[in-house]
Formats: sequence, structure tokens, C-alpha cells
Amino acid sequence: MIATTGWWWLSVVLAAILVGDALLSIRPPRFISECLDGVRFPRDWWWALVVVKLLAAAGLLVGAAYPGIGAAAAVAVVGYFVCAAVAHVRTGFLGRSFWVNCLGMLALSVLVVPAAYAF
Repeated sequence: MIATTGWWWLSVVLAAILVGDALLSIRPPRFISECLDGVRFPRDWWWALVVVKLLAAAGLLVGAAYPGIGAAAAVAVVGYFVCAAVAHVRTGFLGRSFWVNCLGMLALSVLVVPAAYAF
């Protein structure tokens, strides 16, 4: 059975960051558009990232009442940032956005799974 721990608020923090990232991605500032172009993510699909981030944030917030959904959303966020890291490595786009943004968010996401949810 999956239950929340005393660190449940970490998933709320991650959800808030994802909502902020999604809102920024609607009209991406230069650092986001350079990152997405750098990993060769097609501009026609940028909208999908907004949807994915908002759905992930919703899953994390619903997880406050239903821990299984929150845990699944947290694991999915880890998968999202693993895919982002792979895209950075494959394209050789290994600048600041990779080390700070991508790996930073991956580290936070990895921290949330065991810290916020007890399996």
C-alpha cells in the first residue's frame, strides 16, 4: 500500500514548480526556447510539454488525497526528466540548462518519490 509521509509537501513544491514551468512555456522566454531548440524538440510540439507539465502537477496535487496517484505522477515526472536528460546528452546540448535546469529538476523529482511516498 502507498501512503504519504511527513514530507508530503515536497510533492506540492514540485507541482508548483511544474505549474510555473508550464506557464512560462506557453510563451517561452529565450532560455527555454534555446533549450528546446538545442535538443531539437520540434516547435510544433512545444504545446504538448505545457499539457504534460500541467497534468503532472495535477496528479501530484491529487496525490494529497490519493497517495497512489501522487506516487504514480511523481514517478512519471522522474521519467519525463530522464527523457529530457537523454535528449540533452544525445544532441550534445550540455550547457548550463542541462546541468542546472534539467539535472536539478531530475534530482528534485527523484527526491520526491521516496521522501513523499512510502511504498
